[in-house]
Amino acid sequence: MDNNTKAILDVHEKPSPVQWLTLSLQHLFAMFGATVLVPFLVGLHPGVALVSSGLATLAYLLVTRGQIPAYLGSSFAFITPILTVKAFGGPEAAMLGSFLAGLVYGVVALLIKGFGFKWLMRILPPVVVGPVIIVIGLGLANVAVGMAMNVPGTENYSLTHFTVALFTLAVTIICSIFFRGILGIIPILIGIIAGYTFAYFRGLVDFTKVAEAKWIQAPDFIVPFVSYTPDFSWSIAMIMMPVAAVTIAEHIGHQLVLSKVVGRNFIEKPGLHRSILGDGLGVMIGSMIGGPPVTTYGENIGVLAITRVYSVFVIGGAAVTAILFGFSGKVTALISTIPTAVMGGVSILLFGIIASSGLRMLVDNNIDFGNKRNLIISSVILVTGIGGAALKINANFEIAGMALATLIGIFLNLVLPGKEDDNELMNKMFKTNGNDTAA
Repeated sequence: MDNNTKAILDVHEKPSPVQWLTLSLQHLFAMFGATVLVPFLVGLHPGVALVSSGLATLAYLLVTRGQIPAYLGSSFAFITPILTVKAFGGPEAAMLGSFLAGLVYGVVALLIKGFGFKWLMRILPPVVVGPVIIVIGLGLANVAVGMAMNVPGTENYSLTHFTVALFTLAVTIICSIFFRGILGIIPILIGIIAGYTFAYFRGLVDFTKVAEAKWIQAPDFIVPFVSYTPDFSWSIAMIMMPVAAVTIAEHIGHQLVLSKVVGRNFIEKPGLHRSILGDGLGVMIGSMIGGPPVTTYGENIGVLAITRVYSVFVIGGAAVTAILFGFSGKVTALISTIPTAVMGGVSILLFGIIASSGLRMLVDNNIDFGNKRNLIISSVILVTGIGGAALKINANFEIAGMALATLIGIFLNLVLPGKEDDNELMNKMFKTNGNDTAA
């Protein structure tokens, strides 16, 4: 699977200074829209999100020995759990939960190092992960629609806001369908810029904060034992930690796709245990400064595929640039002026894409819903997850929503008869991802 002859810049090749800046900015733009949307939705500082994504990416490159060109941005899978935890414990509790989720990555990495990763596929096959991803997307549908059509902070309908949201959505869709090359990778960013411009002419943008902000200004970090004292709770742990099961499964999919794009077997070298450990370390770093959990970004894999520039120096340059942006008061103030309706418009598409990617996982893996086992597992996950089912043991211990749906799905998959054997599951998974590394 060696495709390196097609590479313009291979993994360890260093670009010229002008190339370095240009190529790094492309990766920054690819991740920017989605990465700043997550803190916007959960009420965290966008500057911290940029800093944490940059630091997480640098840590990832270090842990993987500079062998995997992957960028880490804010994860959408954690939006609902963060909102749930913040509701009763504030952002500090959400950061503790993120740290605990990062520990899950570390444990899984150690187990993969010792026993391989087939056991993980038995626990998290597509019939479990696909419906959970659908839950992630559809569970946020009311958030996206509310942002799009209501006056911010209220439930009052606004035609002006909804018009802005629909315009933003339309531009994003047009860019996704008709644009090619790099422009086709950044439809979210283009949609936000277009929607922002339209919102300005509709009187929804106020530049006062931008004028008052300093060019160099530290974002509002939330640091444990400085800003707050962590207070462990089983409820926090059970809401946040199960989400790592889904993001780890997504991580494996990204590694398979990335291996195919770059022409190297990243599952074997530097190893899946290293990439998962690097991802988890990035989540923990973000939690230590008040940023949302991170994950590898498909948009940036798309940039690699289009440009055929696989250099980790370019990825590192994007990470450093993101950190610098995070420390610019002007940049973070400008982000904060983006109207809620604009973010609502792109969220309608983004959250729908998340749900659709879960459906795609089921289709690509030929999940047969004529099989009662598959039908039962998927049905129970969807209803318990989207319906917001909760298991309340006592005042301090609760498993709810997506976390409960994930655990129920794992349990049903393990106990119901008719499970696929390991070889069939592995062959299907690797064939789906166009990779020849099943051995």
